Amino acid sequence: MRWDGDVNGHLVLIDQTRLPLETVEMVCADVETVWDAIKRLCVRGAPAIGIAAAYGVCVGIQSVAEDASIETLRIRVQEVSDYLATSRPTAVNLFWALDRMRRKSDELAGVSSAEARARLLQEARDIHEEDRAVCHAIGRYGAELLTAGAGVLTHCNAGGLATSEYGTALSVFFTAQDQGKDLKVFVDETRPLLQGARLTAWELSQRGVDATLICDSMAGQVMKEGRVQAVITGADRVAANGDSANKIGTYSLAVLAHAHGIPFYIAAPVNTFDLSLESGDAIPIEQRAATEITEGFGRRTAPEGVQVYNPAFDVTPAELIHGIITERGVIRPVTAKRVAEVVGDGP
Repeated sequence: MRWDGDVNGHLVLIDQTRLPLETVEMVCADVETVWDAIKRLCVRGAPAIGIAAAYGVCVGIQSVAEDASIETLRIRVQEVSDYLATSRPTAVNLFWALDRMRRKSDELAGVSSAEARARLLQEARDIHEEDRAVCHAIGRYGAELLTAGAGVLTHCNAGGLATSEYGTALSVFFTAQDQGKDLKVFVDETRPLLQGARLTAWELSQRGVDATLICDSMAGQVMKEGRVQAVITGADRVAANGDSANKIGTYSLAVLAHAHGIPFYIAAPVNTFDLSLESGDAIPIEQRAATEITEGFGRRTAPEGVQVYNPAFDVTPAELIHGIITERGVIRPVTAKRVAEVVGDGP
């Protein structure tokens, strides 16, 4: 993901719906295209959604005349932010990034509209660059938890496609690789949209990581055979007590890991924490279209008229999480007290 040009430029991102068969860049030159890219999962992963939304604000304010008043520009920032906030409900990074752009807009009273645009673009670029640094820090803390040759299982996609560079969960694997620790990574295919098979397996293969793709339902057997020494996934929102929402199927993995005595870790930046929520019970869970299950990738696999339940996320309770790996260190044990100590007032 990148921004091409100056304040009148545009956002360019890889259309993740086309991977792994095609690597196609998507040009987002208006805010409606950014909204659509987030909604359709062309860009996905909590940090990446936030970064895209920040750049989306910069695209959206291009409709304001250069000689318009700063108040007119600030009203447009609010309109665009409110619109982008409707794209997806669960990933807290989306709302965090939009709030940050709103706050920056509020600080710009008295400057010209042209100067305000430049500063808002810089804020979006700062969000992007800060995420790169955060991901590398998560990788360093996480790699300390793993030994060379360990088997690690992951779910969905929490790599560079979901963030800005190394990722969150995958940053742990890439950093371990940089340190000379060769890992054996098992990748859940991640039903129903196969982010593990299409995206994570692709990213790991690009880096030459020893990766084995499995069906989601095989995870328990792989654990039983002693092939897995740790489970590491990302997260889309973490409540104040450590309950963590992530791609559907994550909760099942945590239960299986607990049953087999395997540590289960979440890797997430501080801006994924929502301290306004006491527990995961208050995390909104996105419901996706039935056709993602009945007609996955354009081919019907279920009878017409069948009822479908398709939550995109589930919530893993804190008591099943061995530790949450952040850029500020590992939250362990995962309790409200320890979350408050590490996260504090947030990012």
